[in-house]
Amino acid sequence: MAVSADYRDFVLEQLAPLGQIASRAMFGGVGVYANGLFFALIADDVLYLKGDETLRPELEAAGAQAFKPFDGDKAMAYWSAPAEALDDQEILLDWARKSLAVAARKRKPSSGERA
Repeated sequence: MAVSADYRDFVLEQLAPLGQIASRAMFGGVGVYANGLFFALIADDVLYLKGDETLRPELEAAGAQAFKPFDGDKAMAYWSAPAEALDDQEILLDWARKSLAVAARKRKPSSGERA
């Protein structure tokens, strides 16, 4: 799941209008955060966005593929960014905002927060 520095930097630059964008190495890939919220990952130079049952049909219609870290693995709740999104920053930001909304709904409250 190697990630090239050039691809990582390109993705982070494209996502910069969302706010404070950060990345963290994880399990051979890269986790992507916006304003402290984990909403995407990069593996093998592919950007995957967090999805759920409500966003899944839209992602599938756009040609997105479910993230499976290893052959035969169960798909995770991340989907490849639609191809046109990587060519058009506004499209990417639209998808990223939808993914952030999913991440916000799925976020578990910390011990100091109320559910």
